[in-house]
This record gives sequence, C-alpha cells and structure tokens, in this order.
Amino acid sequence: MKILAVSDQVVERIYALISSGQFHDVDLLLGCGDLPYSYLENIVSLLNVPLYYVPGNHDPEYDERWSQSRAEGCINVDLRLTAFKGLLIGGFGGSVKYRPDGVNQYTQAEANLRAWRMLPGLLWNRIRYGRALDVLISHSPPFGIHDDDTKAHQGLHALNWLLRVARPRYHFHGHTHFYRQNLSPSVTRFGSTEIMNIYPYKMIEI
Repeated sequence: MKILAVSDQVVERIYALISSGQFHDVDLLLGCGDLPYSYLENIVSLLNVPLYYVPGNHDPEYDERWSQSRAEGCINVDLRLTAFKGLLIGGFGGSVKYRPDGVNQYTQAEANLRAWRMLPGLLWNRIRYGRALDVLISHSPPFGIHDDDTKAHQGLHALNWLLRVARPRYHFHGHTHFYRQNLSPSVTRFGSTEIMNIYPYKMIEI
C-alpha cells in the first residue's frame, strides 16, 4: 500500500506532481494537521482516494453545523478508529496548550483524558483483529520524541501512552518542522513503532 501523508505546509508543487502522474498509484491519503482544508479537498479530488486527517492547533474547532470546520470529502479521525483495506487507523488531533484561548490545544492532563477515550475501541480491535492499531496519525509528536523545548512544540505524554498500549506499526505526525537544526532525525523507532515526522509531505510504502 502506498500512502501520501501531508502536514503543516501547503506545497504547491504537489499539484504539478499529481498532474504529471507521480502519485498515480497512491492508495491512501493522510493529513497530520495545520493545513487549509481547501488544500486537503483539492488533493483528495485530484487523486480520488480516501483521505483521513486530524486537526492541528491552527485548524478551526470542529462543529458539525459549520462546513468550514471540516474538510469536505475527507474523514476526520480525531479520537476515532477506522479500517481501510485491512489497515487499522487511529487519530489524535491537537497539540499541547500554549495559549489560554487556543483551539485544539490541551494540557497534558486533558490530552491524557482524550487518549483514554480511545481505549475501548483499541481493546475491541485487539479482540476482533488480534491487534489494536496499525497506523496512528497525530498532529503533535510524542513527548521527548521529535518535539522541541519551546512551550508550543512540546510533545504530548498521551501519545507515548497510546504507543505503549496500542503498539502500532507506524506513527505519523506533524507540528514540528525539521529544517530546524536542533531537532532529532525525522524517523525514530519506539518499541515496535516507527515514528515519522511528515512535514511537509512524505510518500510511504507499507
């Protein structure tokens, strides 16, 4: 399966690459947050394959009554679990809280509570499929892995817990930008999970 994952920065060149057939064999699209929903909508309409995404800390708060709070034709998997062609996918949106009025921002305690809400579904997956999760997508990185020492880019402890409990094969995230020299490599192994910073986009074959 070939996956095109995107996060944090609009890359106009993607449109040209799609037009030239570079992504003709992509099976699945994943969005890791902080992208205009029009960008996600354009990509999914051009490639005509499913797109699952989570909101970032610069995205609007979800409201089912407001069309601008979601990406039309795409599937928001924040705190949700789904399956695509046998691939078990889960999502965790938002980042650590760094502004009192921040949207899609959570204290470490709030993020922990959100993560625990996924536990029944993960247990059900393990009973039904023999495993809890194959791919976790999030906006934030885990705490201490691909994060930064600035308040806004500190990782979430909740994601470390999810990785230990669900043991996905892959974890894709955005939020931190790896042109900054003080950050660690963009791919890290955590137990049985390969953690990958997607910024601004990556092609992954699994």
